[in-house]
Amino acid sequence: MNRYKKANRGIHAPEDLKEKVVSARSPARRGHPVRWAAAAAVLAVALLAVAVFWPGGSPLAPAAHAAIVQAEYPDRAPYPEPNPITGEPDDAAFDAWWEENRALNQLPVDNGSMTDYYAATMAQFLGDNGGENAVYSPLNLYLALAMLAETTGGDSRAQILDLLGAEDLEALRTQAGNLWNANYRDDGHLTSILANSVWLDEDLPYNRDSLNTLADRYYTSSYQGEMGSQELNQLLQGWLNDQTGGLLKEYADGVELAPDTVLALASTIYFKAAWNDEFNQKATAPRTFHGTAGDVTADFMNQTWNTNYYWADHFSAVSKGFQDGGEMWLIRPDEGIAPEELLAESQLIDFLTARWDWEHVKFLEVNLSLPKFDVAAQTDLTAGLQALGVTDVFDPALADFTPVISEELPVWLSQVTHAARVKIDEKGCEAAAFTVLANAGAAAPPDEQVDFVLDRPFLFAVTSRSGQLLFMGIVNQV
Repeated sequence: MNRYKKANRGIHAPEDLKEKVVSARSPARRGHPVRWAAAAAVLAVALLAVAVFWPGGSPLAPAAHAAIVQAEYPDRAPYPEPNPITGEPDDAAFDAWWEENRALNQLPVDNGSMTDYYAATMAQFLGDNGGENAVYSPLNLYLALAMLAETTGGDSRAQILDLLGAEDLEALRTQAGNLWNANYRDDGHLTSILANSVWLDEDLPYNRDSLNTLADRYYTSSYQGEMGSQELNQLLQGWLNDQTGGLLKEYADGVELAPDTVLALASTIYFKAAWNDEFNQKATAPRTFHGTAGDVTADFMNQTWNTNYYWADHFSAVSKGFQDGGEMWLIRPDEGIAPEELLAESQLIDFLTARWDWEHVKFLEVNLSLPKFDVAAQTDLTAGLQALGVTDVFDPALADFTPVISEELPVWLSQVTHAARVKIDEKGCEAAAFTVLANAGAAAPPDEQVDFVLDRPFLFAVTSRSGQLLFMGIVNQV
């Protein structure tokens, strides 16, 4: 087993539960329970995304697997070890690593459809927060919905494809595959790992071809056990904690599959890096933050460096880079404008998705003053997805899950909950998120330097090395 197959950090299955998990050699074909005849079954989809941006530490440890279908991760060139004498990596090995990552970052993505998806979900899931902090993971939600599209058919699938901007399922597979590969990296230098899984009731007559497709196209492993049992719930919770390094333990330990659940999906993102240029802790000082709940004193990190400064009609922005991939974008609304107002403006999404071609940009000295923050939010996405046109999967009379369930059963999606957290300090940023689906303008800057003080509500975005939005949020309070 190569180390990337091991990196698909799965689960430690208790011995008594392993007997209940169906092996790949003998898939279950038992009759479905009486409860399915008496009442409609509920589809539960658990999607969990985690991103960690901080120095030090080690990748998550691999774990044993017991699965119906086991996904294998792609082999990737490792970051070359430095020569003990020169301290530099071997040129040939470094070139191989560099070329592979450059090629992956250039995988074609339909940026137009991604822009529409980001704009729609950003406004829907961040816009109505009542002055509280808000955060979500756009990329993880996209990949999770792509998996959901694979398990649905008819209008249920068509509505998901429409939200994701895909003409058909094959186009979605190509887009999702390129997004996955461009954002997956575990080479000993940068950690950006995605993991997916499917959980089925032990008596569910499933379609093996669909599970194989999920494994081949989305690197999804499949598990089977007794829904509602303590053993299966602990197995799922363990899988979630393994994939996230325990960062979301209080949330993951609360994820349980009810007895009438027939199917669950789980998707995770784990990203780990440090700032390119750490903040000097000695420069951190107290300052007043004018939040929506009133003024508070917070620790502000301070740094001056030469960088690009961007401005638009109602906001200005700078970025803080991570080592070897990705950036955190800091977006300051103009005086008198709330961050939520920017979500309805096309300029914000245009900037986030085409910032490399932005007209109003100037390279100058920026004096950044940024409060340490720890932003967490949990949101029910059910109504939001329905408002975005994904409705049939929530309707017992209309939901179509025939691609993955081999017998016609009344199955529907009952709930979608998303939780996320982003935390920053002088060394870097730590962030995590999960989703549970159960059944006027800024003036041009001065010539030499600008003070960029984030002492009032602002927006932030975490982008990957390939430029995709991993996290997006609003800091209304610190």
